Amino acid sequence: MNRKLYLPAALGSLGRWLVASAAMVIGIAAVTFASTAGPAAARPAADAALALDIVPKPVSAAVGSGRFTLDRSARIVAVPGAGTTAELSIAEDLAAYLRPATGYPLPAVVGAPAPGDIVLKIGDPAALKPVGRAEGYRLDTTASSSTIEAPTAHGLYNGVQTFRQLLSPWVNSATVAPGPWTMPVVTITDYPRYQYRGVMLDIARHYENPAAVEKLIAQVAAYKIDVFHLHLSDDQGFRLAIAGFPRLTSTGSVGSVGTGGRQQDPGGFWTKAQYLAVVADAAAHFITLVPEVDSPGHNNAIIVSEYGDAGNPALPANPHGINCGQSTPPQWDYTEDVGYSALCPDSPDTWAIMTAIIDQLTASTPGPYYDLGGDEVPASLLSPAKYAQFINTEAGIVGKRDRTVMGWADIAGPGTMLPPGSVAEYWQPAAGNSPGTETGREAVAKGMKVVMAPANHTYLDQKYAVTAQASAPTSLGMNWACPAGCDVSSAFNWDPGSLVTGVTDRNVIGVEGDMWGETVPTMSDVDYMVFPRLPALAEVAWSRPAKRTTTSAAYRDFLRRLAVQGTRLQVAKVNFYPSTEVTWQLAAEGARLSATPSGHVDGTVATLSAPGFPTSTLTMCDSSLGVGCTINWGDGTTSTGDVTGANATDTQVNSLYTISGEHTYAHPGTYHGVVTLSAGNAAPVTADFTAVWP
Repeated sequence: MNRKLYLPAALGSLGRWLVASAAMVIGIAAVTFASTAGPAAARPAADAALALDIVPKPVSAAVGSGRFTLDRSARIVAVPGAGTTAELSIAEDLAAYLRPATGYPLPAVVGAPAPGDIVLKIGDPAALKPVGRAEGYRLDTTASSSTIEAPTAHGLYNGVQTFRQLLSPWVNSATVAPGPWTMPVVTITDYPRYQYRGVMLDIARHYENPAAVEKLIAQVAAYKIDVFHLHLSDDQGFRLAIAGFPRLTSTGSVGSVGTGGRQQDPGGFWTKAQYLAVVADAAAHFITLVPEVDSPGHNNAIIVSEYGDAGNPALPANPHGINCGQSTPPQWDYTEDVGYSALCPDSPDTWAIMTAIIDQLTASTPGPYYDLGGDEVPASLLSPAKYAQFINTEAGIVGKRDRTVMGWADIAGPGTMLPPGSVAEYWQPAAGNSPGTETGREAVAKGMKVVMAPANHTYLDQKYAVTAQASAPTSLGMNWACPAGCDVSSAFNWDPGSLVTGVTDRNVIGVEGDMWGETVPTMSDVDYMVFPRLPALAEVAWSRPAKRTTTSAAYRDFLRRLAVQGTRLQVAKVNFYPSTEVTWQLAAEGARLSATPSGHVDGTVATLSAPGFPTSTLTMCDSSLGVGCTINWGDGTTSTGDVTGANATDTQVNSLYTISGEHTYAHPGTYHGVVTLSAGNAAPVTADFTAVWP
C-alpha cells in the first residue's frame, strides 16, 4: 500500500497462556520519580534526582527510599497457585532477558520466595481496577525483593517489560556487563488505554525472511505492542505458499520494488511451516498476528501469477477473467506505483483463489482478525457498486471462518455491508471534519470499530525531515503524507479519540504504526524508520490521555524518557534515527582489565553510548574537539583515553564507542578507576572500571 495517492473519498508448543484482549480503557494519572541508573551504570557527574524513564508511561508510580539489588543468588519464583504454569513460563522469559547481561543463573522455580528473589504471581491486585484486568499488572519493589502480580499471563508479561526498564540500559547487552544491577524501590500500577497496540510490516514490497521479522517482533514487544499486522501481498509480491496455487509464489514472489537504481530487487516467500513459526513466535511475546492479503486492489502479483494458470483444476472458468486491472494482459511493475490493479468480483476464479487464501490463512492464524485490505481502488477499474460487491462477498467468506473482518477504512464506504464489530483502519492524513475524514464516520455509522493509523502520525515509512535542500534520511522513505517530514513530535502529539470528528474513544480500539516497504530493502532500514517513532506511538496507545503538543509538559517528559531509550536501543544493537528533537544522553559502562606481570594495562576501560553525536567529535578524546575523556586509574594518576567505533551514516546510527587507555601500575593490587566522559552540550557521565594486577 503506497499512500502517495491520497484518496479523500492453538499453539500448545508455545508454552504460553493466551488471554482475551481487554476492553478499551482509559488510564489515570501517572507520577514520575527517582533515577533508574545503578551505581556502576552511567550516571550524571552531578548526581541529581531524575524521573523514571519507562516507555510507555505507567498509569501510576510511587517511589520510596532505597534500592533493590539483583544479585547472583537471585531466583525468579512462580508462586504456587492456579496460574503456576503461566507464571513459570514467564519466569523463564524474564530469566532469558536478564541472563546474558548479568551472567547470573537466575533459576526459574516454583515455591516460596526468599529475600533477593523476583516474584511472579497470578492474582488480583487490589489497586487494579476491572478495566485493567486483561493486561494490567502491579509491580512492587522493596529493598529485598521485587514482585509482579497480574490477573492474567499477558498482564504479567507486560509487568516484565516494565521491570526490564527499571534496570540499567546495559541490561540489554548480549554479553556480560559489570553491573551491579539495581532499581529504585517503587510501586507501579499499570494497564493500557487501548486493547489494540499494533505495528504493521509490509513484506510484499520488499521481502523479509522469517528470522528478521521475529527479531522485530521481539523489539516491539519491549514497548508493550500486542498486534503484529503482516502485509503479505501487494502489486509487487505474494509472500506465502498457498496449497493448490503454486504460481502465487513461483511467479508472484520473484521480485521486490527496485531501489538504488535497480529495476527490481530480490524477492522470496515463506512456507506454511515458516509462517506458523512466526505466528507462534508472536504469540510467545503475547502478540496477535494479523494477516493481510490486500484486495480487490493492490494485487497485481496475484493477477500476473494466475492470469495464465489455465491448467489449474482449481480454476473452474477462465483465469483471464480475474483481471479488472488497467493492463491486458497484466504486466509486472516493480516501481512504487499504485492504483492499476483490481480483481474482478464477477469471476468464479477470483473467488476460487481468494477462498483458498482465506481458508489457509485463517486455519494457520489463531488470532481473531483477518485483514482483507480494501484500499485505493480507482472507480475507473471498479465502479463503487462493483467494489462494494467485492468487499461484501469477501467479508462473508471471512465471517464464515469465525474471524473478525478488518480492512482499511475504505471498506466502510457506500454500499458495503459488514458484520457489526468489523474493524476499519483509518489511514487518511486528515483530521476534524476535513475532506478525507468521511471514512471514519462511515465506519462508526456502520457499527464498526476503528484502529487509528492516520498517515501523518503513524506511517513509519515517512521521512523524518524534508527541506528544499535535503531530507532525512535521503535514501529511505516517502513524504506524501508529511511534506516537511514526520519526526517524533508527529508520532506523539495527537489523540486517537479526538482526531476525527465523530470518531471517539467509544469507537476506537487502538493505534497502529505502519511500516510500508517500498524503499526499505533491509531490516536495518526498517529499524531506522521504525525507531524512535514506534515508542512514541506505543505510549499514545498505552498511556492515559494527556495534552500532547510540541510545547506541552507531556511531550517534554516523553522526550526525556525517550532519550534514555537511545542507550537501550544501542546496547541491544537496534538501528534507529537519532532524531534532533531528542536530547540524547551519554551513558557509559565500565570494564574489567587484567594487568601483565609487569603491571601494564592496555585496552578498553569503558563503553560509551552517544547516539547522534557527529563522528568529528568522537574520533578521539580531545577537549579541543569538544570531547572530554579523562581516565582516573585509581592510583592517583590520570590520563586521556581514545574513543573508537563505527561512524554514523544516513541510514545507520553510530555504534557504541570503545574508550581505551594505557597505564602501568607501580604495585600489585586491585584498582578501582573512573572514566569521565563528555561531548558537546550533553551532561558528562562517569563509569567505574576495575584493573587487577595479581
